[in-house]
Formats: sequence, structure tokens, C-alpha cells
Amino acid sequence: MAARAFQLTSLADLELHHVSAETVTYEGRPAVRLVEAGDPGPQDATIAILAGSDFHDGVIEAEIAGAPRSDAPADMRGFVGIAFRVQPDGARFECFFIRPTNGRADDQLRRNHSTQYIAHPDWPWYRLRDEAPGVYESYTDLVPGAWTPVRIEVAGTRARLFVNRAEQPCLVVNDLKLGETSGSIALWIGGGTQAHFSTLTVR
Repeated sequence: MAARAFQLTSLADLELHHVSAETVTYEGRPAVRLVEAGDPGPQDATIAILAGSDFHDGVIEAEIAGAPRSDAPADMRGFVGIAFRVQPDGARFECFFIRPTNGRADDQLRRNHSTQYIAHPDWPWYRLRDEAPGVYESYTDLVPGAWTPVRIEVAGTRARLFVNRAEQPCLVVNDLKLGETSGSIALWIGGGTQAHFSTLTVR
């Protein structure tokens, strides 16, 4: 399958939901910066959908960077990730994200929560953690604000997350909650975050 690259050097092809966006140069490369817009509620998707993206199975690769905003509460982690199989208006989607400030924390439990899978809106992180502790999140080495290469491999109802060009996935999900669907791809952020996204490739 031929690869398609989204350069993320323009806002023209982004459909924004509860986020504001601008194009910037961050850590030496062109990027899109996202922050929350307004006061989104817990059921509001904070995403920027890539217009023209259509994804069922395949591989998504991107460079992402996240850190807590300077005015964020102390428990914010710089949540940043990629959503896939996004339904119209962001009503439902699958997502892998990272918590960069957890990667090198002195608290081992926080380290264990460095990566996360969710399915919006019915399977937020806290429900998954409560009902299946440790199954949908894992450790990986992360640095807040640093460019972090991520790769997501999706096949049917299975998905795997690779971080920092590792040969093995750091998180494996064998039961994607939305089933075998298709949809768009989106840039995703969580509360209190300033996030940056660079070239995203789909194949």
C-alpha cells in the first residue's frame, strides 16, 4: 500500500474540536501546536481531525511532543496521542496516547501509566484502569516536550503501539472496543496540555 504523508505545515486540512491550533517551528521542525479551547467537558473530544484521511487497517507513524501547560494543575501529565477510526464529528474513536511526565518519574506506579489506550466516549482511561488494571496502559521511556516517534499498527480488532522506534511494541490491545470499523485519523490531546505534531504518515 502506498504511503500518504500529512505534512502538518498548514491548518487548512484540520477539523478542530474543542482545541485551538497554530503552525509553529518547534525544536527545529515545522509543526502544529494544539491546546484546549474553551472549557471542554469529560465527554468532549479534544481532537483535530485530518481532512481526507480514511483509515481501516494499516500503520500510522508520527512525531509527537507533549508537556503540561505552565498554568496546568500539578496532576496533568502532558497527554498527547493519535486517534484513529474517528467517526464523523469525533463522536467515537480509538486512541493511543502518552503521558510524558510519567516516563522518568521516581514513582514506579506512575511509570507504569506512561502509555494508554482509550475508546471514546464509552471507554475512558479511568474505566479501563478500574475494570482491567494494567491491561490498557504500560511503561515506556518518555521525556516531556521532546519529539517522540510513535507508530501504531492496526489489524482488525488488534492494535499495537511502538514508541521511540522500538522493535517491540510497548502496548498491545487485542480487543479494540469499537470493533472492526473505519474512520478518519486525528491529533489528540488531553487536559492541561501543550502538544506539537510533526509529519504524520499512513500506509
